[in-house]
Amino acid sequence: MFAVPPLTGHVNPAVAVAAELARRGHKVAWTGHRPSLEPLLRPGSRIFSTAGDDFGKRLPAVWDDWLGLRGLAALRFFWEEFVVPLGHSMMPGVEKAIDRFHPDVVVSDQLVLAAPVAARHRRLPWATSATTSAEFTRPLAGMPKVEAWVRDLIGDFQLDHGIDDLLDLRFSDHLVLIFSTGALVGDTSFFPGHFAFVGPALGRPAPAAFPWEWLDGRPAVLVSLGTINGPAGERFFRAAADAVRDLDLQAIFVAPPGAVAEPPPNVLVREYVPQLKLLERLSAVVCHGGHNTVCESLSHGLPLVVAPIRDDQPVIARQVEAAGAGISVRFTRVRPDELRAALTTVLADGPHRAAAGRVRDSFASAGGAAEAADRLEKLA
Repeated sequence: MFAVPPLTGHVNPAVAVAAELARRGHKVAWTGHRPSLEPLLRPGSRIFSTAGDDFGKRLPAVWDDWLGLRGLAALRFFWEEFVVPLGHSMMPGVEKAIDRFHPDVVVSDQLVLAAPVAARHRRLPWATSATTSAEFTRPLAGMPKVEAWVRDLIGDFQLDHGIDDLLDLRFSDHLVLIFSTGALVGDTSFFPGHFAFVGPALGRPAPAAFPWEWLDGRPAVLVSLGTINGPAGERFFRAAADAVRDLDLQAIFVAPPGAVAEPPPNVLVREYVPQLKLLERLSAVVCHGGHNTVCESLSHGLPLVVAPIRDDQPVIARQVEAAGAGISVRFTRVRPDELRAALTTVLADGPHRAAAGRVRDSFASAGGAAEAADRLEKLA
């Protein structure tokens, strides 16, 4: 049974692993916020809805408020208004789902506190699904009081639900599936053996129409900020359009309608693209540092220009730079000439492309969804 939060980026890797398990003949069920899950799963998937109605109704407002915050304010809000309330809201439903489905293994996203607690109550083996590698670099180590505050929140959640043998619920003591490798994360030799760096688990391509005939053979780049939009996103897209205007390349901007007024002839603006399929035709990617986009790009050996905005994105951007596979630029106040210089550099057939190729090879050898399924079968 997979327990996931209502966040697309946290569901997609689990979908690929679940598909591999189903292909091998295993029964798979999901627990979480049904309206968020259904569009991401195959028709007919078994879903146990576990986010309470009240929390589900509040989700859009919580999401909007969170996107308006930055830094420690965003972190505090995320844990106090999203992660912990989501855990309490899901707890009764997760327990009921486990009792009805009788899973051999519970796979819990790092942000779902309810599933590990329910599994521990029932003495079931449970695995962590870590859809971002940021937590494995101790991103809050420089702020020990904040790091301790997060651990205390997790401990208090367990005490609230009758567990006094406290664990950090973000890291299973049975199996931790990390959808990255040492080629991007850095030295992994000191992690215990149940921490499995399996590499990205790439899901099925999302259906979206695309005018493939627009690509004319010149180098092509993707410019994407994930779900970020609004004034800050529009400013970045305008700077990116100016940056590529006079370059001999084509650029596909994944942006809302109207985000780029009067785009230059070498820029195509689409609200949705078949990203995995499109990556096969690209030469580089400009993005916000979302873990899935970064790993999907590097899985195709594409060098990156990363403009991190919030949350784990600065950590992922530092990993990309440390691996030599890309260049970081500012998101706020980025200048077209700064962006143009970074993009021109990574497009050159040089060190960044070679480093991206090394990360690609590491990802391929790690096994992805198949290796994650192997590990879960052994745990069961």
